[in-house]
Amino acid sequence: MSELTTVQLVSLGLAAIACAWDLRTRRIPQMLTLGGAGAGLAFHLFAGGWPGGLGSFAGWCVGIVIFLAPFALGGLGAGDVKLLGALGAWLGATQVIWLALYAGVAGGIMALLVALARGYLRTALANLYVLTLHWRVNGPTPLAEVTLEHARGPRLAYAVPILAGTVATLWLR
Repeated sequence: MSELTTVQLVSLGLAAIACAWDLRTRRIPQMLTLGGAGAGLAFHLFAGGWPGGLGSFAGWCVGIVIFLAPFALGGLGAGDVKLLGALGAWLGATQVIWLALYAGVAGGIMALLVALARGYLRTALANLYVLTLHWRVNGPTPLAEVTLEHARGPRLAYAVPILAGTVATLWLR
């Protein structure tokens, strides 16, 4: 990778701060996510005019939409959704799609490692089976027993996989 651009540095910084905050408090502050999104929009509007601003807005929208379904089903927190949107405002629509894909892979690996370390893997796999059956019968609707609000298993700070996805996106794309 050559020299990092302002957009790349800010994106890495935003993801890293959110990651540290999420690990410490299990929350990502709105000031960081909404402020980051607003700053990204303003930066691209100033640097690229209306086309830059529209590209930034499209990135924000795509980032929000990608994580909206997992949030609605109780699998992600609102801060994770807003963080992906903020990163989309900085990186643009195409890059945020790649970021979400890489974050999904990193999140899956992280979930497996945490489940193994905490002796929760069998329960996690049973929950996935029950959730699949629930969705087959009822369609994709939340199942209270496995949502973030009601589940008793270990919780993941999803800003960690989002940071990994950010690094992978900037390195590979």
